[in-house]
Amino acid sequence: MTPLWVVVPAYNEERGITATLTALAAQTDPDFTLVVVDNASTDATADVVRACAAAHPHLRVELVREPEKGTGAAADTGMRHAIARGAVWLARTDADCLPAPDWIARVKAAFDSGLRLVAGRLLPREDEGLPAGTRRLLIAAVTIASLFGRFRAGNRDPRYHGPYVMTAGCNMAITAELYALAGGFPRSKIEDLHEDRALVNAVRLHTDRYGSRRDVLVHGSSRRAKAWGLRRTLAWYADHRYRPPVVDIR
Repeated sequence: MTPLWVVVPAYNEERGITATLTALAAQTDPDFTLVVVDNASTDATADVVRACAAAHPHLRVELVREPEKGTGAAADTGMRHAIARGAVWLARTDADCLPAPDWIARVKAAFDSGLRLVAGRLLPREDEGLPAGTRRLLIAAVTIASLFGRFRAGNRDPRYHGPYVMTAGCNMAITAELYALAGGFPRSKIEDLHEDRALVNAVRLHTDRYGSRRDVLVHGSSRRAKAWGLRRTLAWYADHRYRPPVVDIR
């Protein structure tokens, strides 16, 4: 077994997960094991994952099922499955994301530099029809939100060992021992809690060996921005100030 395991939670992603798995199969460093967590999907997500695994036999894939629907629950199940199988390092991306070809190599380099939690860079995908101007506005908004996050009351506590660092769940990595020490992702639903923010704040109670790495790059889906518009999407990510009737945009 490899020391690095990648966890991909997936809910009803039969139409999109092939692109994510293909990007992982094309990594310049193929030395990792992939865990896809089928999060109570009602479509053919699991069948698509099996087909992709068969099409890329060099890609070590394990498929597990989590019946409790929720991004936090699914991600935590995948992380703990990997730890039980001997993982030393854990990375996560999502089933609508495209990791850069050197993503695995860059994650390992970040760990080798001494980090125990790695917050990667997230850019909008360019293959979903989102106008270039809107993509640029989205990037700028995320940058501003990251800076604002350092000052918001919910991210400030005298017990923290270092400043807040925005850590997108779809592009992050953490050592297995720190994940366990921090308590892992809360087993929550996406409608209730941003599990990535909760995890990074739990990590900050234990160490200052975490940080952003711009070279750890993932292109994320903009389907919420297309469906809701930029303003409402930003409000959703800012403590769910916008609550849409349908969260799972497909």
